[in-house]
Amino acid sequence: MAPRFGLMRRMLIVACAFGLTEVAALAIDQLTPAGDAPSEVVSPLQAPFQGMTGDDLFVKLIEHNRLRDARLEQYSAVRTYEVISDAGKVYAEEVVRVDYRAPDHKAFVTDSEKGSRLVRNLVLRRLIESESEASSGRAHHDSSISPANYTFNLLGEQGVGPYRCFVVEAIPKRSDKYLFEGNIWIDTEDFAIVKIAGRPARSLSFWIKRADFVRQYQRIGEFWLPAKDETLVDVRLYGKRILTINHRDYVVNGGRDGNVQSLHNQKPSSDHAMLQE
Repeated sequence: MAPRFGLMRRMLIVACAFGLTEVAALAIDQLTPAGDAPSEVVSPLQAPFQGMTGDDLFVKLIEHNRLRDARLEQYSAVRTYEVISDAGKVYAEEVVRVDYRAPDHKAFVTDSEKGSRLVRNLVLRRLIESESEASSGRAHHDSSISPANYTFNLLGEQGVGPYRCFVVEAIPKRSDKYLFEGNIWIDTEDFAIVKIAGRPARSLSFWIKRADFVRQYQRIGEFWLPAKDETLVDVRLYGKRILTINHRDYVVNGGRDGNVQSLHNQKPSSDHAMLQE
């Protein structure tokens, strides 16, 4: 029985790893855009935004993103990846330095790693590799948050931390694992995505009972860059696993746009219990 249990355990770990990497990659792939609860209930649109539609809003967002992208030459940052249980026990951790150069080059260097080698290889490194391939165009797929892929319902306004945001319901136009269904929060001044919360538009597999992600952004100078990602996958017979990615120590355009200052700037504490595989 032991060999069979071991095989089943590995199958479940693979299923969990597949779910984590697929959903996390979906979140990360929203490059034009996880999480604290919004500070207020959704309120009606205020003047001068009354009468605006979801498509009107995304025309403005796409144009503002185009202008910001043209001025973003480079950035560097430190990311801490962790896979944990819903009880807070850490299975694996990897600290990675990221260097971005316009228009689409990303380089990743691992600073430190600990915990399960199996989880690091199946989840963390696969996720990093998929992001590197996507940024270079080797794994291109149309997952852009645009009217071509989604119907947008503008629900109203809401506060997210210090930002006043439009709240938009995103409804995918096709069943596709590269698309999601959920809500998007867009800053009312910069027309930039502040937060996305959702789930894949298509079921990932029989083993995955639930899959959700939240991605949060923060403003650094005139740019909006990732602050925190959180991905939760509930696997049949295996339970819940959570992948978090904390982004800190940004240097944008060689320091001309300053370093990030936020709650996410501090390295996450290591007071979780570490599990070895």
